[in-house]
Amino acid sequence: MPTITFIEFDGTVREVNARIGTSFLSAAKKGGVDIEGACGGSLACATCHLILDHKWYARLPPAAAPEKVLLDVAFDMTATSRLGCQLRLTKELDGCVVRVADKNRDLALSPLSTATVSRRPRSCASRTASQVRRTTSTQFPD
Repeated sequence: MPTITFIEFDGTVREVNARIGTSFLSAAKKGGVDIEGACGGSLACATCHLILDHKWYARLPPAAAPEKVLLDVAFDMTATSRLGCQLRLTKELDGCVVRVADKNRDLALSPLSTATVSRRPRSCASRTASQVRRTTSTQFPD
């Protein structure tokens, strides 16, 4: 069975076996990876934001327009960011290593937060400078 290696934002590494065709979000959830996926994979949030190494990213089909819109408002978006709900495991992606993006939480659902604001897409004008921050590179283990 193909394997995906998830690196959680705290550095925890989890190897998850999944069937071909399974979404990365579903595989992560079943494998106990600390990822939110607040919308349940319905492409309505960006809380399943993953960052891939360039080697793996090059093997993916291009992101569709709705995914690009959500990635544009995701925290820590990089040139190799994708949403886990939109990625399906293929034979070519067996052994893929992905990093779960930091700050991947829906603030309204987080037990650690008293905030009542949900991370829904909004215009750049209504976001703070720290929310607009972009990450240019991600370190992956050798």
